[in-house]
Amino acid sequence: MLEAICLLSREAGDAIMAIYQGDKPVEASLKSDHSPVTAADLAAHRLIVQGLTTLTPDIPILSEEAPQDWEIRRHWQRYWLVDPLDGTKEFLSHNGEFTVNIALINNGIPVMGVVYAPVLDLLYAAENNVAWKESNGKRKEIKAKRAYPPNVVCSRSHRDQQLEDFLSSLGQYETMAVGSSLKFCLVAEGNAQIYPRFGPTCIWDTAAGHAIALAAGLQVNNWDDVSLDYSPVESFINPGFYVSANPRNKWS
Repeated sequence: MLEAICLLSREAGDAIMAIYQGDKPVEASLKSDHSPVTAADLAAHRLIVQGLTTLTPDIPILSEEAPQDWEIRRHWQRYWLVDPLDGTKEFLSHNGEFTVNIALINNGIPVMGVVYAPVLDLLYAAENNVAWKESNGKRKEIKAKRAYPPNVVCSRSHRDQQLEDFLSSLGQYETMAVGSSLKFCLVAEGNAQIYPRFGPTCIWDTAAGHAIALAAGLQVNNWDDVSLDYSPVESFINPGFYVSANPRNKWS
């Protein structure tokens, strides 16, 4: 089924690119949480939901663009968790750092994940403790790599004082700023060692990247060192977290 999900993510990427590269300027409206949404988000959402419904009609779907009511999803044990276009701000700024995220959740754990960056034509996927990257038609397995000083990947759109304090605590480090769930993938393939996040994220922002990180040998833990859990709860908001191969007391 993973191959079918990879194909579906590419089809969603094509739908996004048709708008991204179109002649008309892309307009964004604000949702109730004040996050932007575009025609590209909605086109990818419709395509992914249709594809997943055809592939697995018995598995429910939670998408950023159609968040199900709590009463509907409270007993879900296995479900698809989708961000049709992660990094809408990156999409609108035309920097290419946006992704299609599709994850399969089983008892709170992301057991399958696909992250596809259509502008970069980079696809990351994971299942059964194996993570891989596909670029230029070539596929290779990826694993986390330790390095010192660590390369810390940060959000391009969200920096705050907690992050600055964290960076100061590391002593020596290097940083790189990237949008969307590509931050998980950079740590998973060893180009970065830590992704710290203090600002708010939603579960659809992280699930697919989380699956890839786990399969590459990483931890995705909250700041109390407990793994992020996708078991249904009323809120869609994640706690702060970090992605790293090392526990947080061994970064320096």
